[in-house]
Amino acid sequence: MLRRLLTILLPIAFVLVGAVLVPIATVIAQQQTQAVYVDRLGDAGRFASLAGTALQAERSNALTQEMSRYEQLYGIPVVLVAPDGEVVAGSGERDRMRELVADVGMDSVISVALAGERPEPPTTVWPWRSDPLVIAEPIGRDSEVAGAVVLVSPTDVLGARILTTWGWMTLFSVVPLGLLVMASLPLSRWVLQPIHRLDAATTKVTSGDLDVHVDAESGPPELRRLTDSFNTMVGVVRRALERQRSFVSEASHQLRNPLASLRLSVENLSPYLSGAEAREAHEIAIDEATAMNRMLNSLLAATRLESVTGSEVVEVAGLVDTRVARWNALGESRGIEVSTDLPDHLWAHAPAGGLGSILDELVSNALRLSGGTRIEVRAEDGEQVRIGVLDNGVGLPKEEREAALDRFWRSPSQQNTEGTGLGLPIVAELVRESGGLLKLGDGLAEGERRGFGVIITLPSAPSPLVDD
Repeated sequence: MLRRLLTILLPIAFVLVGAVLVPIATVIAQQQTQAVYVDRLGDAGRFASLAGTALQAERSNALTQEMSRYEQLYGIPVVLVAPDGEVVAGSGERDRMRELVADVGMDSVISVALAGERPEPPTTVWPWRSDPLVIAEPIGRDSEVAGAVVLVSPTDVLGARILTTWGWMTLFSVVPLGLLVMASLPLSRWVLQPIHRLDAATTKVTSGDLDVHVDAESGPPELRRLTDSFNTMVGVVRRALERQRSFVSEASHQLRNPLASLRLSVENLSPYLSGAEAREAHEIAIDEATAMNRMLNSLLAATRLESVTGSEVVEVAGLVDTRVARWNALGESRGIEVSTDLPDHLWAHAPAGGLGSILDELVSNALRLSGGTRIEVRAEDGEQVRIGVLDNGVGLPKEEREAALDRFWRSPSQQNTEGTGLGLPIVAELVRESGGLLKLGDGLAEGERRGFGVIITLPSAPSPLVDD
């Protein structure tokens, strides 16, 4: 973002300097053109006065010599033009003077001067133009015009002078421009500091860390207000989540005792029931109370899972080793074999303190719901770490796999099986919040049974252990 901001600020700095330099450069060219014009106009007036005297005395030799010396000294040809446009005298050969007059054209300033009027001042001379500066001064006025004196002044020297002045001006402008460029970098960093902090804080929030606080003491006032609003928003969200989790936990705890008492009271009704319908209703009531008790236990477990925030680097095989004995014991009680296939020194970014609980939930689901005889927990290393919990059970139809990640969803074939449909959706959310992905697919295929598998993909992490 710093590069993009500099890409905006630096051109603006150049535009601002250019907006100041261009008008100044134009004024300089106009002033220098005007100075040369006034100087040449004075020379043309002097030659017009000499020409008037020479024409009256019919002696043009002195005038011709003066014109020649002027051209030799300044390199500016001078031509005396009669009212009919014919060249009377000049600073050089007659043919060259005629060519100069022809190049200028009688329809230009010469015709205006022969009409007894002084032509308009010339336009600004630009360094990239090579047109000469033509000055025409009438000899006499009104009906007594005896001719015109024409000076054809080259503009190469004037253009070079203007260009040199512009060069020095540009050189001096490098100083403020350099200061603007130098100031743009710290200014951009100062403006972007709150944004960088907000970006880092937002990343932490998305990973589940709601205890983040952003410093709002530096940066522009608008961004400081935005930072304060961000801190307030995070605080509101954190308190709302804490109240939500606290409510679920407390409500579940508060309901357990009345529910246990209700179940005990219902069970104690058994000796007082004589009819078949009453005993059937009694069994249904006990089953419903038992289901409600399981639901409360599941809500408490879900609350504990949802309290996991952030991510941490975990050694997968070592974590599984701490739980495999418990899985084996649970599997033996159900006649299901639980095995593992994990490479050593496999590190991954996993939900902080939650990967063990996630695997417990997935293995528990497989033990309760698979209907198979074998469960395998395996992992693969690569650009990402893939951890799978696979079974050889009946599996789950493909059309039901997407719905299986919705809360409280139960497969039509497992409506009477223990569970609430909360564990797998919460596990998927935890994996996603830690930067991973959870997918449902086939498991350990045996014959016509495709089995069921839950594949967790987590970002790979370098080993934090350093060999001595």
